[in-house]
Amino acid sequence: MMTLGRHMLLRLAVGAAALPAIAQIAQAQAFPTRPITIVVPYAAGGPSDAVARVLAERMKAVLDQPVIIENGSGANGSIAVGRVARAAPDGYTLSLGLWNTHVSNGALYTLPYDVLNDFEPVALLASFSSMIAARKTVPASNLKEFIAWLKANPDKASQGSAGVGSMGHIGGIHFQIITGTRNQHVPYRGSAPAMNDLVAGRIDMMIDAPIVVLPQLRAGTIKVFAVAARDRLSQAPDIPTAEEAGLPGFQVSNWFGLWAPKGTARDIVEKLGGAAVDGLADPGARRTLADLGFEIPARDQQTPEALGAFQRAQISKWWPIIKEANIRAD
Repeated sequence: MMTLGRHMLLRLAVGAAALPAIAQIAQAQAFPTRPITIVVPYAAGGPSDAVARVLAERMKAVLDQPVIIENGSGANGSIAVGRVARAAPDGYTLSLGLWNTHVSNGALYTLPYDVLNDFEPVALLASFSSMIAARKTVPASNLKEFIAWLKANPDKASQGSAGVGSMGHIGGIHFQIITGTRNQHVPYRGSAPAMNDLVAGRIDMMIDAPIVVLPQLRAGTIKVFAVAARDRLSQAPDIPTAEEAGLPGFQVSNWFGLWAPKGTARDIVEKLGGAAVDGLADPGARRTLADLGFEIPARDQQTPEALGAFQRAQISKWWPIIKEANIRAD
């Protein structure tokens, strides 16, 4: 029986060891070969869903594969994000995440995953500044009158939000601190159902995204007192900033990113990120998002590295604030 030489065995061993890497490279080059799912951690109709659907339509054109939106809800989006954390790291299941899911949840919940270390950043997508809205029948015509009414009715007014730990919730706490008011927080499974109750007069106020607030403002079903931003919105130039309305320093913004499960091949992450960035560079996509009150960051801020650095900076800023306020969602 012929015996293989030592050098031949060594070459075979080296070749066998290289096979997984070769297979991974081939997989990345062929990617994608089937539909991609973007898991949105909130109900349809809210800001996350709107960004995801604009993004999916454009990524589909770039990648030449269907991009499916799957809405989930509950526990401030942590249930849906957890599903992505457990998914195969093959690029076919992605998380549309935001400040709520990939920053605040890490300080609010005891999670079965790590918001920073169990995902691969893909791209920073968009951001928005929040608006201070109230039910139409609230007895105030501007922000100063509204704050005075809240002060005269401590713990009686109610504020809805997309969930415990959402930017609306934490922004509401910040609002109470700087205005010296107190209200009851009412968490929902997304911004859309909260807005339904604001329109119906079941809650008194919300601090939420233009995409949620502006349609109702235009329909005349709610009041809007201010935008919590440095500048007025081009979509609602008659609405003053919080500073102009008498509340200096109150700025509340949120943002959206795209993540893949930890261990997703670098080439696949880059291909997905490139598709997202190219898709959002489409003039139609930019107009649609701008009309809804979103801003798209500069291209150099949309890279995986930029999203990772931005997320770490946001965690460093907000986790101490959340923990100092002793907010827990467990």
